[in-house]
Amino acid sequence: MNNPNLKQQVDSRRTFAIISHPDAGKTTITEQLLLFGGAIRQAGTVKGKKTGNFAKSDWMDIEKQRGISVTSSVMQFDFDGKRVNILDTPGHEDFSEDTYRTLMAVDSAVMVIDSAKGIEAQTKKLFQVVKRRGIPIFTFINKLDRDGREPLELLEELEELLDIESYPMNWPIGMGKGLEGIYDIHNERIEFYRPERYEGERFVKLTNGEISGAHPLKEQSIYEDVLGEVELVREAGDQFDLEKIERGDQTPVFFGSALTNFGVETFLETFVDLAPKPHAHKTEEDEPISPYEEEFSGFVFKIQANMNPNHRDRIAFVRVCSGTFERGMDITLGRTGKKMKLSNVTQFMADTRENVEEAVAGDIIGVYDTGNYQIGDTLYEGKLKVAYEELPSFTPELFMKVTAKNVMKQKSFHKGIYQLVQEGAIQLYKTYLTDEYIIGAVGQLQFEVFQHRMLNEYNAEVVMTPMGNKIARWIDPEQLDERMSSSRNILAKDRFDQPLFLFENQFAMRWFADKYPEVELKSLM
Repeated sequence: MNNPNLKQQVDSRRTFAIISHPDAGKTTITEQLLLFGGAIRQAGTVKGKKTGNFAKSDWMDIEKQRGISVTSSVMQFDFDGKRVNILDTPGHEDFSEDTYRTLMAVDSAVMVIDSAKGIEAQTKKLFQVVKRRGIPIFTFINKLDRDGREPLELLEELEELLDIESYPMNWPIGMGKGLEGIYDIHNERIEFYRPERYEGERFVKLTNGEISGAHPLKEQSIYEDVLGEVELVREAGDQFDLEKIERGDQTPVFFGSALTNFGVETFLETFVDLAPKPHAHKTEEDEPISPYEEEFSGFVFKIQANMNPNHRDRIAFVRVCSGTFERGMDITLGRTGKKMKLSNVTQFMADTRENVEEAVAGDIIGVYDTGNYQIGDTLYEGKLKVAYEELPSFTPELFMKVTAKNVMKQKSFHKGIYQLVQEGAIQLYKTYLTDEYIIGAVGQLQFEVFQHRMLNEYNAEVVMTPMGNKIARWIDPEQLDERMSSSRNILAKDRFDQPLFLFENQFAMRWFADKYPEVELKSLM
């Protein structure tokens, strides 16, 4: 589509994911960002279950009940002349596959760290994915309203555990009950935590790194301590380097408290200024497509069923990579070559949806889907004929046999299984000869969410029989002999009817490899 303002519009986009270990405050900071962007009037906190104010990005019933995010959510707002697309990801490791795919659809990431706990296991794992992709990463050290670890210690841990340079954009003045504010290095000012204690001043400007003239803060011993710490960081720490940030080799670090909404607006103002605009996306041919390419293209990185329980809808989330999406346009689905019209398309403004008339590279749009799309599908306009790189898919480690408790509800049972499988959180298999259903998942919590959603969204109560840990390996159909199967290696087929074995353990797999040395066994990742 011809769009004379395409470059200007693309350059205004900021599309990022928020990642963290569970309970670091990721969803809470998402709420506050939406509040500043005007997308919501009141931030519901995951702690506020008694009030009924749930996080706007946690739309699923089980998320509201448990106070956790188990699926990525997408929200959009405007701030300071920029169009911000924010993707809140699950922190729980059992749902990391959803997070990994989401990271393929963003241009930068915000890593949230608990100031008391520092870098936790899931944070480290997700950071490594971001680092491998060379995604610029910004760090928000959260929960400054509680007593935590020393700031210098947290920066050292960042550099040692994650092997990345850190540059503090601000510095805490106390913490917990003694929190007075933050020394804003980047903006050369002090932001007060309780402005009412300082004649209502929220900010005071710094001259040559200090408050000029008399000021109540200067009467406190903590003031001199902070000046000394900031001077030490400036002299001995890494220097701010925007090129390193853009390569993912340096992370700007912000301190604040999402729960009390302190330091979040300052973070957002600086982030939209420094964060990268949409980048070129790799294709299967390893030829990146420029975001300024005139013809539309994008890829499906997520499918979600039943976001609106009243309508039992199903939405394919598409990252726009190039050109201009216009409502009603004709596109080609790369996998099938099928021509389609994109008429019913939405964008997400926190807890509301709006029909999309136009979107450009960097935007995330939701395409209403009747079963045409799969995760990883490429959509393109005209003669572009592009195929974007494959999205990650992980080999499950835990398996369950699953049946319908009520045989009279087989239709709901089958519909629910197939729709939830297409979201990518669980994988479906059948025993090779008897067609019994087996579902596989990376973590136990995925099974609990599956069971909950089958009952609450499809009215299908399921019976799940644990099979324990198995090692799934695919086999070329031409090499398959059904007699290879045994109690130690169950023969099954995936939802694409490709054969695989579920091995009892490493010993069983090695025994099979010794007995059938010519057979090649493959995993997903």
